[in-house]
Formats: sequence, structure tokens, C-alpha cells
Amino acid sequence: MDAPVLAPPSAPPTRARVEIVVPVYNEAGTLADSIRRLHDHLTAALPFDWHITIADNASTDATPMIAGALADDLDRVRLLRLDEKGRGRALRAAWSTADADVLAYMDVDLSTDLRALLPLLAPLVSGHSDLAIGTRLARASNVVRGPKRELISRAYNKLLHVTLAARFSDAQCGFKAIRADAAKQLLPTVRDQGWFFDTELLVNAQREGLRIHEVPVDWVDDPDSRVDIVSTAMGDLRGIVRLLAQTKLLRFAAVGVLSTLAYVLLFLALRGPVGPVWANGLALAITAVGNTQANRRFTFGIRGREDLVRHHAGGFVVFFLTLALTSIALAAMHGIDPNPPRAIEVGVLIAASVAATVSRFVALRTWVFAKRGRARAAARRAVNAIGRAEA
Repeated sequence: MDAPVLAPPSAPPTRARVEIVVPVYNEAGTLADSIRRLHDHLTAALPFDWHITIADNASTDATPMIAGALADDLDRVRLLRLDEKGRGRALRAAWSTADADVLAYMDVDLSTDLRALLPLLAPLVSGHSDLAIGTRLARASNVVRGPKRELISRAYNKLLHVTLAARFSDAQCGFKAIRADAAKQLLPTVRDQGWFFDTELLVNAQREGLRIHEVPVDWVDDPDSRVDIVSTAMGDLRGIVRLLAQTKLLRFAAVGVLSTLAYVLLFLALRGPVGPVWANGLALAITAVGNTQANRRFTFGIRGREDLVRHHAGGFVVFFLTLALTSIALAAMHGIDPNPPRAIEVGVLIAASVAATVSRFVALRTWVFAKRGRARAAARRAVNAIGRAEA
């Protein structure tokens, strides 16, 4: 009887690589103690391959020398020296040069309890989520800070919910992580180089449909914080206005205004030769092509020829809704007055078009220009995570 064939022993799992960035500016008094505490915690408690990057934001005190000494003394610690200030600039530079699966950052004061680090990283390592943030505003969080900072933080995040429809609870907590593939996708879309970097990153992630995991944290306010509240608040407000101007709804409205103007001019030009019914239909059909193409390019940011025919076919299906509403409005108006003033006629048609706008936007967003690849991309990430674990 032949001896059974034994399968070769499986290779040990490949451990995820994690890069933890600590941005600093003139932190000579606290840097050494914080980095050594972090290094000790990672050595004892983190089951991944990890590195620490001290990202110096053009410090003018002894911070660069202390950071260099720490990099020489401690294994898996490096110094990244920048010539310009800006937390966002530091994170962008560090994350862009890191060779890791997951990228994280935390404030140098270590206000957040380090025991939250593993719960922050685990969903990203497993492929469950794309970003993870610490939140001080969850019921399970334990936060020690003054009423002024508490009020400012809650007011800012409420403002994000109202203006940008943010679904994450705490944009400003200096305790975040992101998968490297998500960072590669998002970093080119983030313009801010300072404190608003976090908010813009999260808003863009939400707009792209990426999954954001939240971890309640224990957090103790640093009484020696160097953040200039007034200038930071003004920068945040400017950033909110900029992101608000970039929303799909506003871009859609701008395209809609131009399309409506073109429609009115075409209707008036065709009204005499072919009559109001045909003028309405032809003007809508012509502008529908331009409207769909403009929304494809500017509102939804889709380039190239992929799905071009499908998008325009879907746009024409949506066009029939507007055609039906405007035709009904024309018929009703001419039933009341067979020869209405031209201004009244155009006004009624514009009103009918506006009434169809909301349905048109929903249809374009959820059907015509829906990103069919998101589910497939998420599935690929999950398969890749399983493959790394089994490799």
C-alpha cells in the first residue's frame, strides 16, 4: 500500500506592514519621551511589522537633532525632514514615501490612549475598511478636556454634517489610519497642506464611497497645545467653502443653468418654424446630449470612452422625463390660452424643467453614472487580504 502523500507545510502568514507617522514642529521638550513610549508600546503590543516616521515640519528648535538621535538609537525609527510647515504636507510626504500596507498617524503628545491603536489598524489590515479614525465624540469615548475645546470640536463637526453631509463623527482627532491603496487614490485629490488635511481626506473618501471605521478613544487634552485656534478655524472655514463648491450637486446645478440657457435659445429659434411642441422636443433632445456629456465630465469626473454609449443611452432615458413634464405643461398652458405671450410660454417650460431636475440628478447619480466597479473593487481588496493571510 502506497504511503499517503503529505502536503508541504504552509508558509507562515505574511505580517502586515504598518507605517506610523508622528508630525512634529518645535517639540524638543516632549519628543524623546513620546517616541520612546510609542516604540515600547509597539514592540510589546502590535502584532504587525511596523515603523515610526518622525516628520519634522521645519522646526526651528532642537527637534531635528533629537529626532535624528532617536532614529540612530531606536530600530525601526526614521526621520523625515521638511523645509516647510504644515501637518498635511508632512503626512503627504511621509505616506507617499512609505513602503507599508497601512499608513497611520498620531499627535506627538500621545493624547490618545495607545491601547486604541490595534483596534484602529485591525479593520484596515483585514480589508474590512479603507480608513479608520479615532473619535472623541462617541458615547463610549472617555475624554478629558476643557469646555471651550469641547464646544469648538462639537460645533465644527456639526458644521461638517450640515454643510458637507459628513457621516463621520470626529474629523479632527489626531489618530487616524488609511490603507495604502486608498491613500494612493485619495492623496492626489487633497489640496490642503495644513490642519484641514484630515477633513478633506475624510470628505473625499466618503464621496468616493470608501468605508470609514470609527474607534472610540480615551483622550486627555494636552494643556501645552501649540494650535492657533483662530487661524485654524479660519482655514477650516475656507476649506469647507472650497469643498462645498466642489460638490456634485453644485456642479450639476451649474451645468443645468447652462443647459437651460441653451435650451431656451434653441426653443425660441425653432418656435416659429416648427411650432412649440416640436421646438420643445428638438431643443430638449439637442441639449440632452450636451447636458449628459457635461455632467459626465464635470459633475461626475468620468473621462475616456469607457461606458460612453451606455451613459448617453441612460441620459436619453432620463431626457424623456423632462420631455413628458414640459409637454404636459405646454398642453395645459395652450389649453388655457392658445396664444400665450412668449415670455409666459418660456417661463412655464423652465418651471417644468426645474421640476424634473431633482429626479434627473438622482437618476444620473444612482443609475446613469453609478460606479459599478466599487463592489468589485471592495471584493478584490477582501480577496487580497485573505491571500496575504494565507500566503
